[in-house]
Amino acid sequence: MKSNSPIKFFSGRASMYLAEGIAHSYGTELGRISMYQFSDGEFQPAYEESVRGCTVFLIQSTFPPGDNLMELLMMIDAARRASADRVVAVIPYFGFARQDRKDRPRSSIGAKLVANLLTAAGVDRIMTMDLHADQLQGFFDVPVDHLYASALFVPYIKSLELDNLAIAAPDMGGTKRANAYSRFLNASMVICYKLRKTPNKVEEIKAIGDIRDKNVVIVDDMIDTAGTIKYAAGMMKNEGAKSVRVVATHAVLSGPAFERIEQSPIDEVVVTDTIPLERKCDKIKVLSVASHFADVIDKVYNYKSISDTFLN
Repeated sequence: MKSNSPIKFFSGRASMYLAEGIAHSYGTELGRISMYQFSDGEFQPAYEESVRGCTVFLIQSTFPPGDNLMELLMMIDAARRASADRVVAVIPYFGFARQDRKDRPRSSIGAKLVANLLTAAGVDRIMTMDLHADQLQGFFDVPVDHLYASALFVPYIKSLELDNLAIAAPDMGGTKRANAYSRFLNASMVICYKLRKTPNKVEEIKAIGDIRDKNVVIVDDMIDTAGTIKYAAGMMKNEGAKSVRVVATHAVLSGPAFERIEQSPIDEVVVTDTIPLERKCDKIKVLSVASHFADVIDKVYNYKSISDTFLN
């Protein structure tokens, strides 16, 4: 079955580099959109070509600042008001995903609020990658295509041909992800237990499992300040690990992250381009998700199953 409506790709300003790659992999070009900027910082998106009756894919990661999210919401609204047939928000990095529950009194649940905003703006479908928690899909009343970067990371890890491979979860919440990687790679599994008294600050970290003489790969959904992976790598090297690598989907890399990675005993950090790197680092390797998203977009547009794209 094929879609009868024409397909068009548009991008917000924050993800233009990735959107161009997705459109190129799909075999088309990005549509024309302008962003009128007012002197006070307010902005207004406008499509410079007709989207009437089209299936519109809007590509924008919603990392800080909040303008990136607002820009996406206004692009959805503009497409709806221009009579687009379907509007699909492609959000490679879904911001506010860590706010998926009330972990302290009188706090907001930011992920649910963002889901409500996207729905209110008129989105028909969401496509994203490696949410901080899988259950965030339940915050939406529209279909969610949840992609996994394991489709890129597993083949890359295999290409390294590491012996005595061990897959490590950086915390208890990452055990499901680490278990999936260990099964696909036929490797042993290690769990890191960390004590964190305040956000972004790790007080203590220990490993559950054998890491001596192992080539360890820590898998995570994101790297923020890099405090956890720095402490984990140091602990693992002290306990006899041969090498320590990190694969993480979203390179948030805020605050002292780059300095911590450069000063750590980590051999390599592999990330995707869901978020652009602010600066270059010799230890960081970037894998592009453009062709993976293009493949899934083609399947979704033509009403085909996307099950075969999942390793998890």
